[in-house]
Amino acid sequence: MATQTTLTASKAWRPDQSIFNPAEVVPDALILQHSTVAGVIEGDAPALRVAYVTDDTAQFTAEAAEIPEANPTLDEVLVYTAKITQLVRLSQEQYHQQGTAGELSLSVQRAITKKGNEAFLTQPKPTGSNTAPPAGILNIPGIVQGDPITANLDPLIDLVAGLESNGGTPTGILLDPLAWAALRKIKTGTGAQTALLGAGTNDSVKMLLDLPVTVTSALSANSGIVLDSSAIASAVGPVKVATDESIYFTSDSVALRATWRIGWNVVKANRIGKFSLTSE
Repeated sequence: MATQTTLTASKAWRPDQSIFNPAEVVPDALILQHSTVAGVIEGDAPALRVAYVTDDTAQFTAEAAEIPEANPTLDEVLVYTAKITQLVRLSQEQYHQQGTAGELSLSVQRAITKKGNEAFLTQPKPTGSNTAPPAGILNIPGIVQGDPITANLDPLIDLVAGLESNGGTPTGILLDPLAWAALRKIKTGTGAQTALLGAGTNDSVKMLLDLPVTVTSALSANSGIVLDSSAIASAVGPVKVATDESIYFTSDSVALRATWRIGWNVVKANRIGKFSLTSE
């Protein structure tokens, strides 16, 4: 009998699995844009241990005097991960229709990105002894709460200044669509018709207080968050896609599976701030 190999076996005996760089497959994922990717973890139990240092103060010392010892604090945060998944079942006939594979690829890309964005920002804190999925950034204790924004940007200016006073370097602002629209409507003064942020008819890049703005529906209505990507550590695995023509053998169907394992944690919570917008 001839040796059976994946080169000669039928497709059902050698299902395809593809691994993609998430930066190419899900480039709009917030975890890639607004965190520091520190590594990759496989499994719900293992954690990525991210070391960081809390600085001690320096001082002036007189000539020939004994220099006092500093005591910087060596600490760590644990990043647990969870797996985002999607399984699609298609008939053989539909799977082999022209254009199906491409459209499904885009659909899976959107679904994984949406779920990842929602989890990164608003995932509830794990209950009991569970460690994953990790709590969304907005649900992590210690995040600074800014005053509501109403008629001007003063509360946001104060929030950013406070984060900088805590040692942070804000790298971006996330807003839900309604919050961004509300900010664009703020006028330069009482009775004025000129928008504080300009007409907005030809903005190539959304900016606010010299920080890039990302508009995302993953946030609740009329809310925003100021992020320092260096204050958020993450673990991001590759996007894995596999097809199998044998699992649904009795119905002559094909399975398409996509998985993406991600996790995050905050290193310095007081360098991240959240805020809301309210009507006058």
